[in-house]
Amino acid sequence: MAYIVALTGGIGSGKTTVANEFAKLGIPLVDADVIARQVVEPGSAALNAILNRYGTNIIHSDGSLNRQHLRDIIFSDTTEKVWLNALLHPLIHQKTQQQLQQANTPYVLWIVPLLFENNLSHLADRVLVIDVTPEEQISRTVHRDNVNEEQVANILKAQSSREHRLAYADDVITNHNGELNISDKVAKLHKRYMTLAQQKNRKSI
Repeated sequence: MAYIVALTGGIGSGKTTVANEFAKLGIPLVDADVIARQVVEPGSAALNAILNRYGTNIIHSDGSLNRQHLRDIIFSDTTEKVWLNALLHPLIHQKTQQQLQQANTPYVLWIVPLLFENNLSHLADRVLVIDVTPEEQISRTVHRDNVNEEQVANILKAQSSREHRLAYADDVITNHNGELNISDKVAKLHKRYMTLAQQKNRKSI
């Protein structure tokens, strides 16, 4: 299996921006959020289970999952959050492993917003944290998602703290407002990861 670099960061930190820079260098992306959407596509067993539990209000008219309604449910009821996680996490893990194993490059970028919250960091060879201030997270998310500051603040409380992420990071990219050298930072890390991947491969031979 390819060397796994887990990319994480809080909401509004710019994970997608950084990940896209790695993609430009030919590195495959395994995105936990994308996979989470795939396992609940119309017609899937997981979506049918969610429909049976919560009724037709959980589905949009086009047959897709009403994510906002589901989010409201699990944020207000811990029991429902536990049920949903028990349903989806094994499916997400299985699909993630399939994609990681299919990578034919020295390393792969695994994008996991809730890496620490779900205790997944041990599955990666290295952890890259995208770091911004909480104020930047709030202002960006309010602008991007058309939500209010209180909603974003509640999401931040449910995520690992900035200090916790930084304490467990192997590498950090700062992505503060106005920074223009993200591609340069990614290029330097790309070289480092290629070297680390080659070293691991030599040890496994």
